[in-house]
Amino acid sequence: MVLSLVSLCAREVVSDHSSSPCWLRWLPRELYRPLLEAAFTGCRPLAVGELAQRWPERALRVGGRREQGQTAPNRLCIQALLLAVVRGLSDQRSALQVLDLCGLQGDEGGIGNPMGGWSLTVALCTMVVQARPGAQKAQRREERERKKFSALERQRNVKREREQRKRGKELNGEEANTSNRDLVINDRERMLSSGVLGEEEFIKGVRRRMEIERKRGSAETSVAGNGKDNEEKDVNSDVLVHVRADLFVNARSWERVRVALSTMGPLKLQCRYLRVEEISISSIRTLLELLPHQDLLGVDIRYSSLGVAGLAELLPLISTFPALSSLRLHYCNLDFRRDHPGQEEILKDLSQGLAQLQQLRRLSLTALRLPGQLRVLLSSLPQPLEILELPYLSLSPADLAYLSCSHHASTLQQVDLSENRLDEVTLPSIRRLLCQASSSLQHLSLSGCSLTDGLLGLLLPSLGVCSALKSLGFALNPLSKAGLLDLVRTAVRMPSLRHLLYPNPLEDYQPGLPDLPSSAQLLDWPLDIATDINMTSNQLNKVLIESGRSDLFLTCDLLNYDKDLVD
Repeated sequence: MVLSLVSLCAREVVSDHSSSPCWLRWLPRELYRPLLEAAFTGCRPLAVGELAQRWPERALRVGGRREQGQTAPNRLCIQALLLAVVRGLSDQRSALQVLDLCGLQGDEGGIGNPMGGWSLTVALCTMVVQARPGAQKAQRREERERKKFSALERQRNVKREREQRKRGKELNGEEANTSNRDLVINDRERMLSSGVLGEEEFIKGVRRRMEIERKRGSAETSVAGNGKDNEEKDVNSDVLVHVRADLFVNARSWERVRVALSTMGPLKLQCRYLRVEEISISSIRTLLELLPHQDLLGVDIRYSSLGVAGLAELLPLISTFPALSSLRLHYCNLDFRRDHPGQEEILKDLSQGLAQLQQLRRLSLTALRLPGQLRVLLSSLPQPLEILELPYLSLSPADLAYLSCSHHASTLQQVDLSENRLDEVTLPSIRRLLCQASSSLQHLSLSGCSLTDGLLGLLLPSLGVCSALKSLGFALNPLSKAGLLDLVRTAVRMPSLRHLLYPNPLEDYQPGLPDLPSSAQLLDWPLDIATDINMTSNQLNKVLIESGRSDLFLTCDLLNYDKDLVD
């Protein structure tokens, strides 16, 4: 990455904190952004705090999608940013109204000591709760200063009147008295017209005026009504800064998040994506009821024993968020069994709840054990999906047959069918699905699908027509070295493909592996140390060189593979 001259100069400026009093005083507003970026890059928390406290624009965005090789902001810099935002509430130089921290979280313990999503959520909630008493102190301080200023003005006016009366007594004659009265009247009118002293202040005094204003405010509030819209407007009228972020909530942080969302103060917490883990249905309901309805884009529920009935109970509440486009359910124990009474009715309620999600574009269902029910779930969605993730779902042939002919097939951009066993019966449905999505599909994962050399040979022609495919996951499939080479030769003929996650060939494993091993066996079985593993990599790279595809990245590293790094 080539840095601009402005970025290079900004790094030099923020590197010396002792010089900040010199340049902060004369800093133009268009240089705040490059200086703040340089402070984050160089891990300069003091510079981050000083810039954020007097931020000259209405919005400040920190986070978002990072480029390859770019690390998340340092934990100290994020803490300095949050403290500076609170201090900026009482700083007249700050124009900040919206703080956008969506996507700011990094991996806990990663390079550069970033702040993970769980820690960031706790820090944000603490900031929101602590800002309220600080704002109340500042308000009381301003009120004392206003009272003091009003008292000084009143004393000054009274002293001026006394001097005018004393001067009038010293003058002799009726003409002098008349001119003195005119002078007093004119001086009073001049003070009223200039706004130095209002009519009400002059007659009743400052304390009496404050009582009148307090009664007037309470009367206006009672007239406004008790509707929900009016309450939201009243709450937002007291908000100085709206804080947008992705919230990560578990059993330990749930209470703190609930308090922060319930707090009315100068900072208002808003959520873009909500991720919850290991909390009950009632706690999830409470969070959804507290969140602002206009901002939530996605809900991610993990490791919570919802059950089909619990999810059917949550869906009507989730549907009240008009912009919600993503729903992800991972290991939520949606075990559907026809032999249990009432299951068919519950599944019908679940289908009706999904039908209310008007803007849903991404649906992720991981290990939910709903074999044979894909038609019931997907057919009720009003809009075609763009991202569909169904790993560990035990999909039946009927499920895959429906998916290949559904109204979602032609619009899918990302499909994950990992750990669903494919065979000669289900392979025609997969080929039909690939043909339907050939012009839109960008990311495909078929890892752990028990694809042998024979099945791969039947699948490759359909795979080759996917002209928009950027990443392909094929790990943990029992392929020989010959089958792997066929896969790579097909991949190099796909011009859009940038990442290929390939499996280790069967020849690279130690002896004793079954003829048709499962994905779990391939994952646990040790590789043969006597075999030169680099030989396989060299053969694959030779195919890349011969085809001139230096832009195609091949890897067998399942743990560090990330399809999101593909442009």
